[in-house]
Amino acid sequence: MTDTAPDDALLVELRVPEDAAGMRLDVFLTSLDELPFSRSRLQGAISRGEVTLNGKSAQKAGARLRAQDLICCAIPPPPLPNADPEDIPLDVLFEDEHVLVLNKPPGLVVHPAPGHPSGTLVNALAFRCRRLPGEDGSLRPGIVHRLDKDTSGVMVACKSTLALQTLAAQFAAHTIERRYIALCAGNHLPPEGTFNTGHSRDPHHRLRFTGRLDTERRAITHYRVLLPIPPHLALVACTLQTGRTHQIRVHHAEANAPILGDELYGKPHPLLARQALHADLLGFQHPDGRWLRFQVPLPQDLRDALRALGADFT
Repeated sequence: MTDTAPDDALLVELRVPEDAAGMRLDVFLTSLDELPFSRSRLQGAISRGEVTLNGKSAQKAGARLRAQDLICCAIPPPPLPNADPEDIPLDVLFEDEHVLVLNKPPGLVVHPAPGHPSGTLVNALAFRCRRLPGEDGSLRPGIVHRLDKDTSGVMVACKSTLALQTLAAQFAAHTIERRYIALCAGNHLPPEGTFNTGHSRDPHHRLRFTGRLDTERRAITHYRVLLPIPPHLALVACTLQTGRTHQIRVHHAEANAPILGDELYGKPHPLLARQALHADLLGFQHPDGRWLRFQVPLPQDLRDALRALGADFT
């Protein structure tokens, strides 16, 4: 399964039954109720590496199947219409004709996807801004990065094509300054360190990613313990060198230091209704050449959790 598949990809994993032996791969996939796509769409998915056969990219739509072959698919859904404008309040930190910087609250989805067709940041931007770059059929106009639904903190959205190109190049080159604050079960972590792993989808859990598989796609997080919280917790600052999906959550979970409240990679916590992860700092070069840097404090729910744990962090 491709490790670059978006979070909203339709994921299917199955073994080829005896009665499908000898069938073409594309014909077999077209027959599956789990994949509501045309044969030509599935052929395109195969050519793009969105389908694997026995752990390797299938590549050939006409490949003949054998009984018990393992097929894994991660196929993005068909594009939906442009997001409708919605009057959703935003905590705006900075805005000009090129960029809009905001403090995203937990619970706000960044862009429309199956299960979240409205009420997203993109809907709010469509209402606030007359026009956004990439609107022609895109569900992510103006979006060059995102935060998970339940991660809070500072984000930038692009209002001009120049900004979209400039910021996209900076994210690709890893020159953006990004720091996150995480509350985790990390009393055993050294005071500072670096997680440097591969990054791919977890073959045993469709919604998760993992750093434990051999892949050239790297995920690098530098961390520093800000505040040990006895008996077994820590408040940690994480600086991203790369920006992979769920990167910080994966690194902490696989270091046996899961982020509190992260139900996907850990377990719920009575003090939190979401994972305790906050993007507190973002720095980037504006299209006019200025370096802009924004920092936002911990939101109320994380401050309340720290207070309940007897931690003093301001």
